Amino acid sequence: MDEDLDRLASAIREAGSTVALTGAGVSTASGIPDFRGESGIWETRFDPADFRIERFLSDPTGFWDDRLDLHEAMFPAEVAPNPAHDALAAMESAGHLDAVITQNTDGLHQRAGSERVLELHGNAQRVVCMDCGRRSDAAPVRERVRDGELPPRCVCGGLLKPDVVLFGESLPEVILADARRRANESDVFLAVGSSLSVEPAASLPSAAARNGFLAICNLDPTPHDGRAAIVLREDVTEALPALVGRLP
Repeated sequence: MDEDLDRLASAIREAGSTVALTGAGVSTASGIPDFRGESGIWETRFDPADFRIERFLSDPTGFWDDRLDLHEAMFPAEVAPNPAHDALAAMESAGHLDAVITQNTDGLHQRAGSERVLELHGNAQRVVCMDCGRRSDAAPVRERVRDGELPPRCVCGGLLKPDVVLFGESLPEVILADARRRANESDVFLAVGSSLSVEPAASLPSAAARNGFLAICNLDPTPHDGRAAIVLREDVTEALPALVGRLP
């Protein structure tokens, strides 16, 4: 790993633009279970069909009842950023990272101090009003649901929805376009803790590899390993802090 990290650090120091893409493997180290895989939430406890946009619109009461159960399964205890989140925030602070593109919805990158975070799938710590578009903290809304307010509504009377991309919804166009632009223009693209198998995020490494230096850090193989200049089969909570230690 040392030689690869030295090469990656050198590439980042020489890069005009470095971008990171993060997936579930960054969040699982904080105690958040994965959605996919043999032990994932979708395989073992919940039916993805219950969290489609069509279900939310037709049965918001049942949706929110199930959504509360899902949230408590995803966040069984207080979670905090781990060393991988901290390392990416440190890279940004030092001027070595232009942005984090994340598939995760837990908001841990921001809590670690990252400021330029593109949330492809939204943020589970917020809710959005379907009528007026107002966004607010999800925690008080979940308490209202626990107290029997089903479905929860905005002060304007509109339905409140978790500010995440539900099954059947498109990713936010502006954020996706920004992510694609950054991938295309990056000199170094660092894919961390992602299987790189879920579109459209999975297409970003290919775009980056055409013109720049692609590095992948993931415990399992990905479809893009053959395009990468460096592949690290390492724990992200160890590899990223080690990378930071090699940067000035």
